[in-house]
Amino acid sequence: MATIALPPPFDNYRSTSTIGSMTTTITIEQPPSHPTPVPNKHIPVCPPGTASRDDADTPPPSPWPVTNGADEHSPPRSFLYPPHRFHHVDSGHLSLYEIDAADVAAALDHLSRQPLPDPAHVFPWYHGLHPRNQVQQHFFTSPRTWRAQKKTPSCLRGITLVKADGDLNFSRLKGAIAPYEFLHSSSAEFIDVDPEHGFSVRNFQIQAAKAAMTSDIIVYGDNEAAVRKLGWDIASAQHKWRYKHELQCHWVPEYNTFICLSPFDEFEQNHREIVAVDSTGNLTGNVLDFVNQERLEMYLMTQASEIAPNVWMGPTPDPIIEEDNGYHIQLECSDMGRANTCAAFLQALAEDGLGDVPEPVHFDFPSSGSFLVPDYSHEDADALLDTCKWLWHLSHGTRPEKSSDTGRDKSWPPLSPRKILIHCADGYTESTVLAIAYYSYSTGLPIPEAWLKLHTIMKRNFFAYPSDVNFLATIAPRLLQESPMGTDRSLAQVTELVRNEPKWWTGFDGSLPSRILDYMYLGNLTHANNPDLLRAMGIGQILSVGEMAMWRDGELQEWGEENTCIVRRVQDNGIDPLTDEFERCLEFIDRGRRLGTATLVHCRVGVSRSATICIAEVMRSMGMSFPRAYCFVRARRLNVIIQPHLRFAYELLKWEEFLRSNQETKDHGNYTLTADGKDDNESSSEGQGIMRELEWGEIAREVALMNKPYSR
Repeated sequence: MATIALPPPFDNYRSTSTIGSMTTTITIEQPPSHPTPVPNKHIPVCPPGTASRDDADTPPPSPWPVTNGADEHSPPRSFLYPPHRFHHVDSGHLSLYEIDAADVAAALDHLSRQPLPDPAHVFPWYHGLHPRNQVQQHFFTSPRTWRAQKKTPSCLRGITLVKADGDLNFSRLKGAIAPYEFLHSSSAEFIDVDPEHGFSVRNFQIQAAKAAMTSDIIVYGDNEAAVRKLGWDIASAQHKWRYKHELQCHWVPEYNTFICLSPFDEFEQNHREIVAVDSTGNLTGNVLDFVNQERLEMYLMTQASEIAPNVWMGPTPDPIIEEDNGYHIQLECSDMGRANTCAAFLQALAEDGLGDVPEPVHFDFPSSGSFLVPDYSHEDADALLDTCKWLWHLSHGTRPEKSSDTGRDKSWPPLSPRKILIHCADGYTESTVLAIAYYSYSTGLPIPEAWLKLHTIMKRNFFAYPSDVNFLATIAPRLLQESPMGTDRSLAQVTELVRNEPKWWTGFDGSLPSRILDYMYLGNLTHANNPDLLRAMGIGQILSVGEMAMWRDGELQEWGEENTCIVRRVQDNGIDPLTDEFERCLEFIDRGRRLGTATLVHCRVGVSRSATICIAEVMRSMGMSFPRAYCFVRARRLNVIIQPHLRFAYELLKWEEFLRSNQETKDHGNYTLTADGKDDNESSSEGQGIMRELEWGEIAREVALMNKPYSR
């Protein structure tokens, strides 16, 4: 009889089928190129929950105090506003201001130190509320707040850099975008990027354009005529956009257009900190690039390590990142591999040395997911066992006994141990089956124990498909029987080892919770429903974010109620805030760390609500900015791409602001404000403790570009 161990935190979900597509893209005139995706990752569907109640008011604001606070009607201070000190040229009712490279750098630095508006003041506007999108409008607004919530927030004033020629592959400044991303080239008007159809709380692709509409805009480029023309077009678009708001009796700040005619080499020589891509098209490393940061984190997470004597596991070697590690044999797991061919090559290498074949020798082996039960052939199973056998001999420098009827010379030539690398593109997915099978074969451990030890002791990460679990379970008796560590085992002993599987193995689908930090794992509801697996992994606490676990009678008492923490009534709907829960959740995670145990943080899918908490902890414990912590967690979630929605992402950017300010003042956010809104401790370098690494529009744009290759 199953019981609910953790009380249900909210009402039933509303079916996603009733709210249309989960993703909506915008059509632009000249789409940019997209980065090559990391193999095997996929974007899961996150149920958004129910719409806001009719009597709901705007969600409560963040609990943290903010220096120089921008309220609902007060935009942040800006280096560019008022613009009177800049030289300007007028044309009728339009003005174009001129700015040099030094002031561009100063303006971006000043902006990074200004507090962002409270999430309650900019959402749901950031979600995209197209007047004809009834689904989106109904979900995010209630009769009492509809008219107020649909308006453009008047508390926004950012800075958007636009490269006049639109080519961002070279000479790109920090946060720069192309004109076609927000501007109609023919009519000199802003593109209406709010999705007209469908529903989504993850419209990251529209944020750069929405930020441009609520920003002072700086145009730069090498062609002065093109810069000036684009500047006038943008000034005209700003005027038309403001006029539309005035017709609706809606006040918005006055935003201005600036042109920078400084040559790009002036930025490269004097303001390198804001140069993302240099004039030759190379990344400078001065500005965080999400794709490269994710790949770096992936490499750091999966870098090769020794899982058995002379047998290593890791990602496919990159000569740019790492030097030659002296592998004699590199065994790549991919869809191109053939198990019997690989086994034959390894046998030939072990028996004959392959003469003068230069090292390293490269072989291919089938990827995980290739062996399907019951469709796999016995030849495939034989080839896997043979592969393990010959890997053992090659890594140990030994040879099997030669049959007396071969007719060959019975004296073997000397053989030295070979250093072997089992690898694949990401370092864990395609190589999972071979690595676990070989570890079981070489140690004589049953598959479940081998799986756990590779993860917990050897610190290797894995992602396997259910078919891989079934296949490994099927061949487990042969692995144990033929293992060089189990030569004295009888068939009955092997059978008993296989049958005596742990309780957690029954409900195991191949996916372990993702190790984000040694004391914090990120997972889904299936992981939370397998307490035996959690115990075996050294996880002694569960943090449930908006979800409940279904446990058997007595399991909660055995686990200990004090080792559970529940965040109630937070759905993945883009409305419910998580900021109120950050400090309580992180204190619970820290409690586990102090007690020497790990905490599983989970929601339903393990990509949005729980991922947000994990990112917040990485930011707090490792001192990372939100963009870096996002890439850190994204890489370690293995095959599943984390998907904190727009509001959660914005709240994390506010969390970064809080942590930086708190670190600067060392008073945990207890500010004393003067009458003009400045705090008593404020120095001439105002907001020194904030210093965001990237701004909202750029962060959202980069997330959208990272995710697009995986969108279906």
